Amino acid sequence: MCKQGLLLIGHGSRLNHNKELATSTAELMGKKSDEFLIKSCFMEHSTPNVPEGIAGMKHEDIELLVVVPLFLAKGIHVLQDIPELLGLAAGEFKGTFTLDNGKVIPLIYADPIGIDPLLADLMLKNARNAIQAYL
Repeated sequence: MCKQGLLLIGHGSRLNHNKELATSTAELMGKKSDEFLIKSCFMEHSTPNVPEGIAGMKHEDIELLVVVPLFLAKGIHVLQDIPELLGLAAGEFKGTFTLDNGKVIPLIYADPIGIDPLLADLMLKNARNAIQAYL
């Protein structure tokens, strides 16, 4: 079945917590929606790395690929490193992606999390949980 591919890019870390967060987030996303074939990869210190993640999407039966950075803000990785690995010029969010079978599909690059009311809600939840757990 042809669907949309979603490559979730985490930062990566020498500690396993970062990898677990990204892979678990990808799994949770997959449980919430069946519109995407979701895989995760990492910029640094974890595998698969971004080139491996991109290569892994090339053999999938997808009609478009959206790349989503699991980062809070626009930093060097989001603004320069990831677009470069995707073959996008700085400031571009749309390109093309060639599958192993030669089919060329749209490539879309999403923004990082950024300022969002859901993030504020999550941080308030974390504060309340900490008070409840440690007070």
